Amino acid sequence: MDTGLKRELEEKVRCGERLTREDGIALYESDDLAWLGGLAHEVRTRKNGDVVHFNVNRHLNMTNVCTASCAYCSFQRKPGEKDAYTMRIEEAVKLARAMESESLTELHIVNGLHPNLPWRYYPRSLRELKAALPQVSLKAFTATEIHHFESISGLSASEILDELIDAGLESLTGGGAEIFDWEVRQHIVDHATHWEDWSRIHRLAHEKGLRTPCTMLYGHIEEPRHRVDHVLRLRELQDETNGFQVFIPLRYQHDFVDMKDGKVRNRLQARTQMATGAEALRTFAVSRLLFDNVPHVKVFWVMHGVQTAQLALQHGADDMDGSVVEYKITHDADNYGTPNKLTREDLLDLIRDAGFRPVERNTRYEIIREYDGPDPARRDSPQPMRV
Repeated sequence: MDTGLKRELEEKVRCGERLTREDGIALYESDDLAWLGGLAHEVRTRKNGDVVHFNVNRHLNMTNVCTASCAYCSFQRKPGEKDAYTMRIEEAVKLARAMESESLTELHIVNGLHPNLPWRYYPRSLRELKAALPQVSLKAFTATEIHHFESISGLSASEILDELIDAGLESLTGGGAEIFDWEVRQHIVDHATHWEDWSRIHRLAHEKGLRTPCTMLYGHIEEPRHRVDHVLRLRELQDETNGFQVFIPLRYQHDFVDMKDGKVRNRLQARTQMATGAEALRTFAVSRLLFDNVPHVKVFWVMHGVQTAQLALQHGADDMDGSVVEYKITHDADNYGTPNKLTREDLLDLIRDAGFRPVERNTRYEIIREYDGPDPARRDSPQPMRV
């Protein structure tokens, strides 16, 4: 990138002028990651200061049985396969109760698209989980799952969301987005929920007062222009609804070891390489710069590794999710070293070690507790990137 274009983009960012599709592609083409990260950090600091948000959450996957066979997915199983499972609601409640320690504030629920479970299973599961854990927020179901519920129930998404909200739903999850551009999507997704239905369902959720995350799966067969297109679609929907609280770039994962049944389900990995740490940081930075109307960018440490997650906080991210104990969707795909669990104390240490001040939040980004930042008396006390 030549000096003139750099100066032009800096001027746009500092004046608060919205970046264009062409600007986003140019940013991805820059080979100056330090400059790019610094610019994104400047925006991140303007929005969120020296704070890194986190929450104490757990993930619950009640079934891995799924009608879809998405090319990248190592989580799904077909009925009758060796590792296929479906929890009775009582089992799910028992497991959730066992997760309640450490002042848990959020339960994150995502499932496969089960071909035989009745619609009533889902609102009933939320009601019983909420009764068992009344202080815990239920963030549940992707837009893909809501679309699936439409097909098995005969109800509209609006009716489904009303019933789920009545049962205790506080937020949808952001999954099912992957990459929206059909040029890529047709090769990676094996279900019927694409941009039109994904956006329709989140729009409805926002109209009903829910605030949701949005995501992007990157680092597989897509190109930077597809990432830019993805973010701009979400940015336009955010202009309309203002319902997205956070954007979460998710790094595509390879199968590093065979599954217990000897199968490798990821059909993309023979022709892909996972994104490097530098490419991950570039994606966070460009996303932060383009997505000017979403308050937060989250790094999901399970998919990026702890060290890259810390660096992402210097490249536009201001949220580190979360104190997960088990995240089967990723840990069924990889074995590259991310831990199953980070406690609240682990997260506090990681955030301070990166030079930031930890703030614990709930699902709606309301502050639960603010913590001290790095100890200024330490000679090696880290500091956020200077802006």
